[in-house]
Amino acid sequence: MLEEVPYNNKRPLEADEQQAVLRKSSKLSDNAEEEEMQMDIDCEQNHGAEIPDSSLLIYQLGRDISINCLLRCSRSDYGSIAALNRSFRDLIRSGELYRIRRQMGIVEHWVYFSCNVQEWEAFDPNRGRWMHLPAMPPNHCFMCSDKESLAVGTELLVFGKEIKAHVIYRYSILTNVWTFGTQMNFPRCLFASASIGHIAILAGGCDPRGIILSTAELYNSDTGSWETLPSMNKPRKMCSGVFMDGKFYVIGGIGVDHLELLTCGEEFDLKTRKWREIPNMFPRAEGAARRGTTEAPPLVAVVNNRLYAADYARQEVRRYDKGRNSWVIIGRLPEGASSMNGWGLAFRACGDRLIVIGGPTCYGVGTIDINACVPGEGAVQWNLLARRQSGTFVYNCAVMGC
Repeated sequence: MLEEVPYNNKRPLEADEQQAVLRKSSKLSDNAEEEEMQMDIDCEQNHGAEIPDSSLLIYQLGRDISINCLLRCSRSDYGSIAALNRSFRDLIRSGELYRIRRQMGIVEHWVYFSCNVQEWEAFDPNRGRWMHLPAMPPNHCFMCSDKESLAVGTELLVFGKEIKAHVIYRYSILTNVWTFGTQMNFPRCLFASASIGHIAILAGGCDPRGIILSTAELYNSDTGSWETLPSMNKPRKMCSGVFMDGKFYVIGGIGVDHLELLTCGEEFDLKTRKWREIPNMFPRAEGAARRGTTEAPPLVAVVNNRLYAADYARQEVRRYDKGRNSWVIIGRLPEGASSMNGWGLAFRACGDRLIVIGGPTCYGVGTIDINACVPGEGAVQWNLLARRQSGTFVYNCAVMGC
């Protein structure tokens, strides 16, 4: 917890001065700097009061107590808070609140997804709120290429290709702006990825020449830097990644001959910096070999350190038994959660819930359903969180916890 500090030693404000200040602190303004200048003028004219120290935020309380209050607000309120004045705006954009929330274990999980290639939406499942993100910068080649997405820290990263090179677009919830992200050490596509806190790991995939990779990298969103990790035991593309028990797992995928469907998984221990192969961790469903490269990467998610998978062909949800290295059927996917060989359907962990996002069909414009369940020992029970008019095909989806 933050320590409470004594209020500064300036002359206390009179009651009428306090009311004037409180009214100004609670009023939203489109021009924060102009409002702060006017506040300073008012304070000078009213009984000779000293100009308050704006670094204290709610200056009757002091900076630390002010931040303590803001930590308890939902991050969906931070946009309004940033509009109060320049000091609040600078605090929100600095990322300090999110760093402290992370240290205190305060986490909100939001779902970010795209059904219209260049457009992204965010959904707060706790409050049922929607936010439409700014449109991505126009780039026809990037829009037409395969794309992967990843949420890490306070960033949403979208990976794709331009004419001659791979490129990363970076959306920051601090500024609500898209910019170019830092390039990887080994540019790739069709890779496995997962994040935990402010770090993410990417492994496998294809390089710009189409060669299947075994290399891996760690991204630090606090520094915006990439670190090369030891390579996996097997090259693979179109695989999936998760964090479980503090370790990073790569599951499934296609091997070096572009036809081999891998059933083994690999585990990376961040402490020892070593990979361990897990045979038969993700056996393929019947008919998967015939589908070949048209099949989507495994639909997997981890809730409370337990691994779950969606079998789109049988419309089943399964749970992984770590001790037996086997899978148990625990229920079915929500009604209407259709896909094209697994494409167009999102299956994600969102805090202590499993989330499924998709529409009743894979063509045209219709509705998008967000279903959630809290998995336990019994059969899964899905609840409809939201239904929204949108394209029914989910191109990309990521969950941000901060």
